[in-house]
Amino acid sequence: MRQKLPKILVTGGAGFIGSEFVRQGVRRGYPLVVVDKLTYAGDRRRLLGVRGGYRLYRADICRPASLESVFRAERPPIVVHFAAESHVDRSIQRATPFTMTNVLGTQITLDLARQYRVERFIHISTDEVYGPIARGRFSEGSPLSPSSPYAASKAAADLLVKAYARTFGLPALIVRPSNNFGPWQHPEKLIPVVVLKALRRESVPVYAKGENKREWLYVSDCVAAVFAVLAKGTPGEVYNVGSGQEQRNIDTVRQILKLLGRPPRLIRYVQDRPGHDYRYSLDSSKVRRLGWRPEVDFAEGLEETVRWCLGHRRWLDGKRAELKALWRKVYKS
Repeated sequence: MRQKLPKILVTGGAGFIGSEFVRQGVRRGYPLVVVDKLTYAGDRRRLLGVRGGYRLYRADICRPASLESVFRAERPPIVVHFAAESHVDRSIQRATPFTMTNVLGTQITLDLARQYRVERFIHISTDEVYGPIARGRFSEGSPLSPSSPYAASKAAADLLVKAYARTFGLPALIVRPSNNFGPWQHPEKLIPVVVLKALRRESVPVYAKGENKREWLYVSDCVAAVFAVLAKGTPGEVYNVGSGQEQRNIDTVRQILKLLGRPPRLIRYVQDRPGHDYRYSLDSSKVRRLGWRPEVDFAEGLEETVRWCLGHRRWLDGKRAELKALWRKVYKS
């Protein structure tokens, strides 16, 4: 007889990476509870393919009563915490929502995990907490040196998770992935925004000369690593998750234009982002020892992402309109 799998509560489960975790979790047979505030970054449509395989609560992790009602009703033994504000440019414009969601929201989620005696708490962080690295790769023991308000808020959340593990014995683990990409990513991020602008034959903005390097990780590979950490990781530990495939942003932009048959003259170099990290790179040997390996090559994943964008143009255009409205609101506040 097949062993019954434990229930997982997924915060931010209607987001880009969180929804991929839900889709994979349903296929793996886990009972899933999704918590999402459903801001501009969350979208139920990401979960249509697994409709009926999860329960969704619209709740705000920054409101203890809202989140506690979910914990009280579901009493999950496992929490996987994706919920976060995640866009660097918006954090530079206005840091408060990032501090509230990423720090306070994480602390509230941790408190409830303690209160309801969660058996495993997986916190999803980012490689950006380390800051830039000119040569070599970051290990899990590398010092945290975040550059942007977004990265600083995620580093603060990491420290809270580690403190709860040490002080209270909470069985918490931290996953720090490199730059994710793939289907259903919001067009405020580099790859989908380049695709959308190229499709519209608009100029494609590239910071400075596009020399900044990123380690790209296909979203399904990232989530497979999270499941590996969930199954085999050691509480209190941190796990880097990277593909080992890095390249300059300008080369990524040129590849996208080539896939779409658009000319390089669409590229427009713009003033660099303040505090823009030059390069990230992770040593992922620790998570590989759990049996995980990335399966999707960057070029293959990029082609698949572009195909997906071509088939979901209406969704991307809608998100673009929502984002413009959000930016207008931010600039007025």
